[in-house]
Amino acid sequence: MQRTVILGSTSRYRRGLMERLQMPFEVHAPEVDESPLPGEAPAALAARLALAKARAVARRFPEAVVIGSDQVADLDGEALGKPGDHARAVAQLQRMRGRTLVFQTALAVVCEASCFVQQDLAPVRVVFRELSDAAIEQYLRAEQPYDCAGSAKSEGLGIALLDAIDSDDPTALVGLPLIRTCRMLRAAGIALL
Repeated sequence: MQRTVILGSTSRYRRGLMERLQMPFEVHAPEVDESPLPGEAPAALAARLALAKARAVARRFPEAVVIGSDQVADLDGEALGKPGDHARAVAQLQRMRGRTLVFQTALAVVCEASCFVQQDLAPVRVVFRELSDAAIEQYLRAEQPYDCAGSAKSEGLGIALLDAIDSDDPTALVGLPLIRTCRMLRAAGIALL
């Protein structure tokens, strides 16, 4: 019998990515404090939160295989979170224009019953174009990406803000690196295809 797969996330973007795998899965909120620790680097923050989310849900469903993920936008070692509102999104995009960021996308898969734990990081290097204030305003009014780390959605109009994306896992920038997810699910005993 195959174990239940649970996505430990409230993100509609991660849920949409999981749906691409055409497999049954449940979604449960991890209820984890996402505050960074003092001096915590963006990659370490993303990795810690991905594992914390997977473990929090796995404690409630110990027989399940639980996926946790987190993404932190890294601007020269500074973590940029989700803007939450228009003014913060404008400020983020103004800081990011003409610059290169690394979106640190972390993944963890946990099954308490089998003592399975795997974790990985899928960094995505993103080069933003030189953006005018008018272009920033037009983009934000059109897409309102206030729930996205870095204030942009590459899977939508946000692609027009960019000069380049460098990644070995194309879904990592959206928030869940599916190539790594599939690899870890197979390692945990979940049959895919």
